[in-house]
Amino acid sequence: MTSEPTGLSLYDHTSAQASAVVISAYSTSFALACRMLGPRVRSHVRAIYALVRVADEIVDGPGSEAGLSPEAERDVLDQLEAETIAAIDRGFSSNLIVHSFARTARECGIGIDQIGPFFDSMRTDITKDVHDDLSHDVYVYGSAEVVGLMCVYVFINAGGVRPIAPAPELINGARRLGAAFQDVNFLRDIEHDQSTLGRNYLAITDAASRTRALDRIDADLKAAADVVGLLPPDCRRAVSLAHDLFAELSQRLRKEGPTVRRVRIPDGRKATIAAQAWLRRGPRSGRS
Repeated sequence: MTSEPTGLSLYDHTSAQASAVVISAYSTSFALACRMLGPRVRSHVRAIYALVRVADEIVDGPGSEAGLSPEAERDVLDQLEAETIAAIDRGFSSNLIVHSFARTARECGIGIDQIGPFFDSMRTDITKDVHDDLSHDVYVYGSAEVVGLMCVYVFINAGGVRPIAPAPELINGARRLGAAFQDVNFLRDIEHDQSTLGRNYLAITDAASRTRALDRIDADLKAAADVVGLLPPDCRRAVSLAHDLFAELSQRLRKEGPTVRRVRIPDGRKATIAAQAWLRRGPRSGRS
């Protein structure tokens, strides 16, 4: 028995708050960008980020720190995927993060075509340490590009009557932006990934291959920037800010060269980029 009235609306609200806590704890950049989203879509994007982050944490350290073997990590990941799919079908989960995501998926048309590849890539982290160009592309599609697709489904469908497929241009832009985000993080974390996790996502052997990776990132960012204007107005500033923050990171990675220090954007510079994105209402263009 409870002394206070409860109901599904309170549970929904609490699950959304749980997702907001996750994004605030794990990513200042994405949390900042989310605050620029309109209320129609903001909680949905937080729900996507939170589920993705929880799955990532299973295979990126906390799982093993808790004593899980690789086999146990896979079991936990499989259980999370199964619970996510079941929650989308039934509209409820006892896991607040899964419940929040399932509400978003049901409203916005996110399904197994996006969820399956994502969990496949997470499982890859348990079994594969070194990637070539082909396995990198497959991994990035599942770990990042489909997350961009999920966000586009939210941008187009949140608050609507029936979900529709985004335009091909938006699908391509979402994939390219997700890929750029992932490759930037690979470069930022290359020392940690190799020395701590024993992983090598990018086939970087010399300065030339590193430059090629940065060139690919900048091309992906440019392709994504070109379609931001096709998004609903209540999404453009946030996407522009996320784009611009990672464009700034790409610039800094290029200028600093290989380093064991994780490249970051100072808080003051982040605030400037955020203000510029708010005033400009579109992503910055070009590399300076």
